[in-house]
Amino acid sequence: ALVDLVNGRGQKWWDLPCKPHKGVNGTTQPGPCDSPVAVRIFQSSKVKIKGLAFKNSAQFHVRFDNCDDVVVDSVTINAPASSPNTDGIHIENTHNVQIRNSVISNGDDCVSIGAGCFNVDIKNITCGPSHGISIGSLGVHNSSAWVSNITVTNSTIWNSDNGVRIKTWQGGSGLVSRIVFRNILMVNVRNAIMIDQYYCQTKNCANQTSAVIISDVLYANIKGSYDLRSPPMHFGCSDSFPCTNLRLEDVDLFPYKGQLFENPFCWNAYGSMQTVTVPPINFLLEALPGY
Repeated sequence: ALVDLVNGRGQKWWDLPCKPHKGVNGTTQPGPCDSPVAVRIFQSSKVKIKGLAFKNSAQFHVRFDNCDDVVVDSVTINAPASSPNTDGIHIENTHNVQIRNSVISNGDDCVSIGAGCFNVDIKNITCGPSHGISIGSLGVHNSSAWVSNITVTNSTIWNSDNGVRIKTWQGGSGLVSRIVFRNILMVNVRNAIMIDQYYCQTKNCANQTSAVIISDVLYANIKGSYDLRSPPMHFGCSDSFPCTNLRLEDVDLFPYKGQLFENPFCWNAYGSMQTVTVPPINFLLEALPGY
């Protein structure tokens, strides 16, 4: 018989003391340990996954490494919001990818895009609760990462810790470029729009001058509501290599509850606004000569 549900039975893995998860009285256990991925596809081309459901993977639900010509269509992925490292779909060194018409609810990124990915088209995704749709993290342990031609369109992110995010470690190298986030509805999302070039999981990462460069990112028609615990827009760019050619048009984000707006956060980010944004973001820097 054909299998239409892949059940990772991950609870026992999540409970292991080496996983980063909340313990008694709010303590956090150390981690991570090498939990299994529910479905991993390696060095393959012309791969299509359609109509399957996945739930409660010990770690990532679906992972592609070194693949080409991939289609993921009409899948559902379900895991508790508190489950650690249960990314929905993760791709690494994979290109010519379509991810579409899918519903993902989990404890980490609903879609995560690693180093070496290009020509990735994500559309009609409903995502949440989750950690949003992420490019990265990139550049860990001073590694090189190249990511380009990524589009995310016609999607909804709700009740999530992040919306659309690019995250890089200090000390890396390479380039993230030609990224488009268009027609995205946010509902009660923290960090709805985020670039974080100071990504660090221990809170005490040393400052480094090298960085994965981020350039040519378009945010268009991104509307909805944000969780006031975090700024709706966060552009935290490298001191040494500023983000360049960030473009915002038709971005309207309102507090999910209450009337007070939270100010966007902007550091060393260069770009332009095609229209007035809500809340106003008036400290994007004009491009310097040479950028």
